[in-house]
Order: sequence, then C-alpha cells, then structure tokens
Amino acid sequence: MSATKLPPIPGTTPFDGEQAKKGYALNKMCFSFNSAECRAEFLRDEEAYMKKYSLNEEQAAGIRARDVLGLIRAGGNAYYLAKFAGILGLNMQDIGALQTGMTVEQFKAKLAAYA
Repeated sequence: MSATKLPPIPGTTPFDGEQAKKGYALNKMCFSFNSAECRAEFLRDEEAYMKKYSLNEEQAAGIRARDVLGLIRAGGNAYYLAKFAGILGLNMQDIGALQTGMTVEQFKAKLAAYA
C-alpha cells in the first residue's frame, strides 16, 4: 500500500520526515527539558545550552525570540516545543492562541464553542 501525499493546509507546517530531520537538534534539546537540571542549565546560559545541542541560527533565533511558530517552521515538533513553552510559563491554550493569531481569551471562546 502506498502512502498518499495530502495537499498542504494553508498556514500550516506539517511535521513530516523532512521536518523531523531539519529539527532533530532542536527537538533533542527540548526533550532534555524533561529534566529539572537541564531546565535550570538552559535558564542559566541559553546561548551555551543551544550550542551544546548544535542548534542552527534559525532555531537559535526562534529560541531567543520565543517564537513558537518560527520554531515549528524550523523543524520543531509541537510536543517537544511544549517542554520549551513550559519554561516560559506558556500552556497549550497560550500556544493555540499564538498558532491561530488570536488572543488567549478568543481561543478559549472558540474551544468552548465546540464543546
């Protein structure tokens, strides 16, 4: 059975094999944030921590700017980026609002409308 490639959804960045390869270092770094020690190390010296994981400039710029959508475009997986967002005090509703260009209140209202 062959896989059928679906047409892209406007405004999205599908996480596929190409994105996985592109974002390997970024996702590996974000996975490390499962450890409290690693989170503390990152917060002490973000630049050194990014170098430790060999982030490319696009990824490092996204980390510096706290640009979750840019990090997705740079190969970040939403599940691993949630670990980074947690360090920033963001939850999944905050990220959803960022992804849709809404305020958190608007995003919550939209979610409630589906309930």
